[in-house]
Amino acid sequence: MRLNDVVRRSALLVPVGAGAALMRAGWQVPAAIGGRPQGARLARMRRSPHYRDGQFHNTVPASIAPPSSGPEIFREMVFGKELRKPAQPVPLVVPSFDAPPADGLRVTWLGHATVLVELEGRRLLFDPVWSERVSPSSVVGPRRLHPVPIALEDLPPIDAVVISHDHYDHLDMPTIRRAAALWPAARFVVPLGVGAHLERWHIPASRMAELDWTEQTTIGDLTLIATAARHFSGRLRPGGNGTLWASWVVAGRERRIFYTGDSGYFDGYQEIGEEHGPFDMTFIQIGAYSPYWPDIHMTPEEGVATHKAVRGGVLVPVHWGTFNLAPHAWSEPVERLVKAAAVEDVRVSVPRPGESLGAESVVDEAWWRVIA
Repeated sequence: MRLNDVVRRSALLVPVGAGAALMRAGWQVPAAIGGRPQGARLARMRRSPHYRDGQFHNTVPASIAPPSSGPEIFREMVFGKELRKPAQPVPLVVPSFDAPPADGLRVTWLGHATVLVELEGRRLLFDPVWSERVSPSSVVGPRRLHPVPIALEDLPPIDAVVISHDHYDHLDMPTIRRAAALWPAARFVVPLGVGAHLERWHIPASRMAELDWTEQTTIGDLTLIATAARHFSGRLRPGGNGTLWASWVVAGRERRIFYTGDSGYFDGYQEIGEEHGPFDMTFIQIGAYSPYWPDIHMTPEEGVATHKAVRGGVLVPVHWGTFNLAPHAWSEPVERLVKAAAVEDVRVSVPRPGESLGAESVVDEAWWRVIA
């Protein structure tokens, strides 16, 4: 049965208003799934040393949860006893961008993996997601545990949107379309193959820099380098690996930052640190881990090890607190992170959603404990 037939039949079983919403969501799904690389883009992908047998591969093999574990994972996600959302509203900070960063670097965590980096006069927006759900549909899928602290339209002009990979909690079609319209001069910096999704959403290739690992582009005086990660990709079929995933190095004249995207721990972080470090700040994925998929998401302790391997200064945790994506408690990632960082003498700063940090800023208040 075709997708549109399923949507139409489902609409008959619900009230008219809800049915109309379901219909709209159904029509939205094919576009949200994105495009398929072909032509010159596909030919370039095939020349990548990381591409063979019709898909990209990690430098260290990684497996995701086997299909046989699906029922058990579902039971834990739905019926598990962990406190998987905060007991009180998450405190938000409405950021202000009236004055430039005093020390050349200001970062603002906007929830989950979305980070605005202001570095030496340029603004980079990483993995922006403003939708209520991380899904191809607006009516099903993981829903926000807190609002976005600021409207997309209220951000200052963005020079580049940087994407780590094509999963829905990192590449959000409605947000990408709005960003392209809001900031017509902004470029989109993405891993190989991800440009096919953007072109499906009417963003021309002329606005993109589509990179393989170790390749780089410039935004003003900043250099953006795609570096390796240990993950996977796929919007229609998870694990299809038809597009590349990446971590990112951003190097300015005096300061630099590192963004992991999603990744399991691997020895490649040591190489990244030796070649591109040290970093003033790192943005490390600490949430959505599970024994069912140990290779493709880091635990908080591995996040601390990653920060040390790349020679980071201040560790800012991301990919936690906004969406329920794994069967662990809501505040567990940050509690484990703080404990591991103390043992390893690593500086950690945990901002509230919307809170900005300077190069030397450290938020040491355990604000999450009040609401957990």
